[in-house]
Amino acid sequence: MRFVDLTQTFTSAMPVYPGDSLPRLIQSASLENDGASNFELTTSMHVGTHVDGPAHMIPGGERLCDYPPETFFGKVVIVDARGQPEISAAMLNDVPLARDMIVLVCTGWAEKYGTESYYQEYPAVTLEFARALVNAGVKMVGFDSPSPDHPPFLVHKVLLNDRILIIENLTNVVGLLGEKKAELVVAPLKIEADSAPARVIAMVG
Repeated sequence: MRFVDLTQTFTSAMPVYPGDSLPRLIQSASLENDGASNFELTTSMHVGTHVDGPAHMIPGGERLCDYPPETFFGKVVIVDARGQPEISAAMLNDVPLARDMIVLVCTGWAEKYGTESYYQEYPAVTLEFARALVNAGVKMVGFDSPSPDHPPFLVHKVLLNDRILIIENLTNVVGLLGEKKAELVVAPLKIEADSAPARVIAMVG
């Protein structure tokens, strides 16, 4: 079995969605001066690789801490959307969707991570694509891009209203293309918030 880390490394210099506050990661104590090392983190929940939960956009929606642990593990299918300006439902025609599956959309956009263009003109998901995931009963969908959609975020609302969690800012998804069997571990912080940073690891082979 091979493990593939799909997580962007968290740093103070990482890019943020336009208008969001910058993260602050500082060393507050050191071995040399304090006998132990410590760091402090101040961040929005939507920086770097993270999971969006229903409370992000749905009134009365669940927070991530409300989900049971089995939510964050499952079989994966990959949708190859590289080079496409739009992610349409037709891309799911040959994808074996099943209830409680995790869908990863490989756009190739992670190559732009850290550049000015990363948050501009990224490929968006159609409402038909989102509704197809709802109809199939998948539990999570992830993207190697900042978001599945642009304002007013109608796709977010369709997915989150059906309790489908959204993983954003993944990396290395292209390395999963062609794999016949893959499972995913998604480990967001268990926090009383709408969303949270997460470590995302694929197990293939």
